[in-house]
Amino acid sequence: MKIAKFEASDDVSEGGGQPVAGVPAGRAPRHVAIIMDGNGRWATSHGLPRFEGHRRGVEAVRRTIAAAIDLGVEALTVFSFSSENWTRPEGEVDELMGLLKLFIRKDLQDLHARNVRVRILGEGHPRDGEIQAMLRETEALTGGNTGLTLAVAFNYGSQNEIARAARALAREVAAGRLSPEEITPARLAGALDTAGLPPLDLVIRTSGEQRLSNFLLWQAAYAELVFLPVLWPDFDRGWFERALQEFAGRERRFGGLDAAGRS
Repeated sequence: MKIAKFEASDDVSEGGGQPVAGVPAGRAPRHVAIIMDGNGRWATSHGLPRFEGHRRGVEAVRRTIAAAIDLGVEALTVFSFSSENWTRPEGEVDELMGLLKLFIRKDLQDLHARNVRVRILGEGHPRDGEIQAMLRETEALTGGNTGLTLAVAFNYGSQNEIARAARALAREVAAGRLSPEEITPARLAGALDTAGLPPLDLVIRTSGEQRLSNFLLWQAAYAELVFLPVLWPDFDRGWFERALQEFAGRERRFGGLDAAGRS
């Protein structure tokens, strides 16, 4: 796992609707995950309420989905709301839930028309039945699509996900359908929320912070990490391309040696 952190002064060009330059065929990531960080700081820096930062962040999500489709990414996972985010002020949580509902209402048909398949990771909303129903409807409507898979991590925490997977396997053992010796890394991975998605290749985090924040800890074991200084509402195709270029320049050895025998 190699980490790159770009500086704010690094040049980032706008994408022009063409495949990203500097990424040879076969060197692009299949599965990209993004920790969308910096909405509140963006709002503060612009003298705006935090809600406006979250609203602009939704616009960045739309740009990013369009770029992922255009660039041929197979799966895109976005960290929309963590299981720890419930500790935020109640008013802010309500605003975020309202934005999620609005996004589904406004964008679901467009995503479906663009052949996007939506997957929901995490445990859903613990109280809001309307959101739960909307999330189920989204998965059901787009489940047969064959283009980009958009995985939305909602009420998601990676440690909780791993614990849930372990409990599911423990129940199989208790029922006599599985022996402890059959619990392999592959078997555990198959019990995670991301089962069926391509292996995670690249994790991008915006805002300059350098941590995973309980996001896809198992899946990121051999992912490449790229940290960008841009605040999430300003993220665009140009920044996305820069991360893909950095990924394409990596030599991924998965614990082995390179051609020169170096670890």
